[in-house]
Amino acid sequence: MIQKKVCMLGSFSVGKTSLVRRFVETIFSDDYLTTVGVKIVKKQLRVEDDDVILMLWDLYGEDEFQKLHMSYLRGTSGFLLVVDGTRRATLDKALALKEEADKALGPVNSLLVLNKCDLVDQWEVDAEKEKELRERGWSVVRTSAKTGEGVDETFTLLARAMLGK
Repeated sequence: MIQKKVCMLGSFSVGKTSLVRRFVETIFSDDYLTTVGVKIVKKQLRVEDDDVILMLWDLYGEDEFQKLHMSYLRGTSGFLLVVDGTRRATLDKALALKEEADKALGPVNSLLVLNKCDLVDQWEVDAEKEKELRERGWSVVRTSAKTGEGVDETFTLLARAMLGK
């Protein structure tokens, strides 16, 4: 059995915990509970002919008062940079976190997750910015933890990349 560590990175309240809960437990709750420190859960999935256990490290959201401890990233095989599409500042934070992670780890598989696509009419991250990121080589996916749209596909896509498939 292959085991891979995946870290969830992003600002506070972008939906990291909700994405993990939707993926692992197939549930969503509108109740917001801030993550303190790190919560680790695992999920087994099949990627082509391989059984993979994803160890999901749901890290607290970074903000102006709380910086991410890079030591949490040690041993990471991949990470999801989660952005709240309705809050443009969370994209800027995700891009900065990617730079920090790259400095600490070197190149690691990652996806930029534009979450809350059920609210796309309220998005501050426009289609032009999304296109620009893709043209710069970013792997960008859209998800909604609330509806489940794109969630399983996102984690599977990252698992495939970590396995070199």
